Formats: sequence, structure tokens, C-alpha cells
Amino acid sequence: MTRTSRVPFENIESANEYVGLLCGALDEAAQTIEEEMSAPSAFTGARHLDALRLVDYKLNTLREHLLVSRRLLGDLRTLRRYLLDERAYERAANQDTASDRFRRAISDQIVGQV
Repeated sequence: MTRTSRVPFENIESANEYVGLLCGALDEAAQTIEEEMSAPSAFTGARHLDALRLVDYKLNTLREHLLVSRRLLGDLRTLRRYLLDERAYERAANQDTASDRFRRAISDQIVGQV
């Protein structure tokens, strides 16, 4: 029996997209709650309105946290790009050094043969 592990987010971009989808869902839920609070039915009691206000508060709090998470994911993506570009630059510099050494070794062999 082989068990495959699934990674929910393979990269920062997919996590950022998911958080964006959550923000959209929160917006829809908040709109529904606002509509229900603005036009309560005859059967809506005081406790029900209090519960709707609490749900509205919690949705807004969650939305703020998700917006901060999106900013953090964006910062991480920027830092990752920065670090990967730096590494590419370092690799290119090391390759130039290695190729310079190779050229010198070849030229030394050629000079030694003459």
C-alpha cells in the first residue's frame, strides 16, 4: 500500500491565489450578512441581530488577517526572486571563473607543446 503525499501549495503563487479566493468568499459572506442586518425579518430577534453583528466583526477581522497574509506572501515571493537571481548571478560568476581556468589550462598545454 503506497501512500502519496500531496502538497496543498506547491509554491508561493498558488498559496497567494488561494488566499485571494478566500478573500473573495469572505466578501460575498460579508455582503450577505450586511444585507441581512440592514433588512431584518419580523422573526429576527435581538439575539439574532447580535449574532449577525458578531459574525460581521469576525469576518472583517479574518479579512484583515488574510490581507496581511497576502502582503507577506508577496514579500516572500519578492525575496525568493531576489535570492534566486543572486544565486544565478553567483553561478554565472563561478562559471566564468571556471571557464577562465579552463582557458588558461588549455593555453598552458598549447604553450607547453610549442
